[in-house]
Amino acid sequence: MPKVHNWQWFLESVVPSEYHVHGIKRSLIVRETQYQLAEILESYQFGKMLVLDGESQSSERDEYIYHEVLVHPAMVLADNPKRVLLLGGGEGATLREILRYPIERAVMVDIDEEVIELCKEYMPNLSAGSFADPKAEVIIGDARAYVENTEEKFDVIISDLTEPLEEGPASKLFTKEFYNAIKSRLSENGVFVTQALSVSVINNEAHTAIYNTLKQIFPVVRSYHAYIPMYDSDWGFVMGTLGKDPVKIKEEEINERLERSGLTDLKYYDGETHRYIFSLPKDLRNAINMETVIIEDNKPLLIARRERFFGI
Repeated sequence: MPKVHNWQWFLESVVPSEYHVHGIKRSLIVRETQYQLAEILESYQFGKMLVLDGESQSSERDEYIYHEVLVHPAMVLADNPKRVLLLGGGEGATLREILRYPIERAVMVDIDEEVIELCKEYMPNLSAGSFADPKAEVIIGDARAYVENTEEKFDVIISDLTEPLEEGPASKLFTKEFYNAIKSRLSENGVFVTQALSVSVINNEAHTAIYNTLKQIFPVVRSYHAYIPMYDSDWGFVMGTLGKDPVKIKEEEINERLERSGLTDLKYYDGETHRYIFSLPKDLRNAINMETVIIEDNKPLLIARRERFFGI
């Protein structure tokens, strides 16, 4: 029998019959905000972890994988973007990666100011000063309302929203109507990318539905993925563009564009990694091709709140 340490354990549901377990040193803060239950835990393997409504979001040890994969393929493909819109991303790490480029303006819209302030206090290395950058404007508000009411155009729009949990703040932010509004806010050669949940064989239905919904709107849609150790899952992302195709850009060109922006010190992403993350296994390609669901306001994608266990 394996030795079981007398630690505290945080059990995170993957599907109702499967759990991922984290050994926890201590709970730093638990707060019920207006919109969600926010926790910051300190784990043995991943350092400090942000958890929202029982779902792991970011950890100190491996957050760079998720945030580099979310941000840099879109920024490189857009090629010298000047205006970027970020939806969600309360811990500030996505904004941090955006601001590494020589952009003119970044707008971040997040509904939960309390989560932003908690991350500033307990996990400041994730934002690395990005909230105070003069090129960044942080708006506390509803992402959908902002997109539908702004007249500004953006070269890149990045959606780093939480999962659309039942009664959660993101329940209407994965629909065809919302994606149409996003498309209208893109500049002529604009690029949109969204985190798109797990692509694991046991729970990839949400990912394939997001892909199929975006396929109704954008002329070019591509799924890609990266394994995130804290999630214990291969995680999915979907990119929609008005013409540019991320699978057609050459490895050498990606590296040249990164170097031109002064980004030679990324930990995960480069031209070779780009080729890997856009290569999908056959079973996922088949699942995407067979998907018929289109997510709409009157038929939203809703994920049941999962059980959360924390104890000895």
